[in-house]
Parts: sequence; C-alpha cells; structure tokens
Amino acid sequence: MSDTITIFADYVCPFCYLGLQSLDRYQEGREEPLDREWRPFDLRAQKRDESGEIDHSVPDGKDEDYFDEVRENIARLKEEYGAEQMLDLDETPEVDSLNAQVASLYVQETAPDAWAAFDDALYAALWEDGRDIGDRAVIADVAASVGLDGDDVAAAVDEEDWRAAVFDHFDDAQREGVTGVPTFVYDGYAARGAVPPAQLERLVEGT
Repeated sequence: MSDTITIFADYVCPFCYLGLQSLDRYQEGREEPLDREWRPFDLRAQKRDESGEIDHSVPDGKDEDYFDEVRENIARLKEEYGAEQMLDLDETPEVDSLNAQVASLYVQETAPDAWAAFDDALYAALWEDGRDIGDRAVIADVAASVGLDGDDVAAAVDEEDWRAAVFDHFDDAQREGVTGVPTFVYDGYAARGAVPPAQLERLVEGT
C-alpha cells in the first residue's frame, strides 16, 4: 500500500489551505510520515479565455450569499484546526494562481525533496502574509526562502512546456472526475473538502 496521499488543489482555494492544516494535525499522531503528492486544479477554468488569462466578466454564479457562507465556514475551520494565523477572505488579494501552479509543478518534478516546503510557503505567502503569489518576484522570493534558486523557479513560469504541462494536469483532473478541491486520494479512495483529521485517518488507515 502506498505511503503517499495525493491532493488535488489550487492555491487560491482557502479550503485547500485549511485542508493542509487538517492533514498536518493527522500527521502529528501518525508514527510513519505520510508523503503528499500534489495535482494541479484550476478553480477558475471556466473563466479563462483562449490566451489563458482570467476573464472576470464571465459569470460564475457565486453571489454574496455564497461568499457569506464561505466566510462562515472559514471562520469555523480556522478555530477547529487552530489556524488563527490565516487571514480572512477579505484580507487576501485576488490573484491568479496559474503562475504559482506552474512554479510548483516545476519544483515538484525537478526538486522533489524541496517541494513540500515550497508548497507550504506558497500557501503561507497568500493566506498568512497576503502576498500576490502570481507575481514572479514573489514566487522567486518564496522559492529562495526554502533553499531553491528563486531565479530558476521564476523563469520556469514563462517556459511553454511547463505551462502546457499544468494545463494537461487540469485536463487530467477533469477526466478523473475531480470537481472540487481539496480532494484527497489514497489507495483508490477519496475525500473532498477540508475534512477533519479523523476523516483523513479513516481514508488512509481504514479505521
């Protein structure tokens, strides 16, 4: 049985950040470390135009009632998972995560031992520090903070092969039936959402 959990996620998703807080708490009570493998997912796929840019004029059906519910759920989970360091939804900048996802895939493929730290640092940059993780300078700074060559990681953002690879992963997620994030997958089973540590334990250990 694999000791790796796969996570479909998008950095702009607050529940992906919170899901990792839950995973960390599950890991604290686990004797053996559980590696995580990330799969890119584009929450704003329906709003991207042919150039890959987000077209904010495209309606997404999310009204103020939707965002009020999101705010309530974030506040509840922040308290439940001890994530007081997380900014509120209205305190974080609205960013396009595509560049960060390209950079993350590049690091995962070329420097896998450093990827988890980079992944954590990208989430922290956005959801704790309110930084624009779509900005190449921010990406370079985040990469350097975990011991990577920031210039190399930022340069990968503009390489067509890496950008195409991220869009291929977006397509793969759709083909695999992933409709929302975070989605945790282990040994053919899945849990969707920022589920509590006990549910992640059941997913992985079947208990």
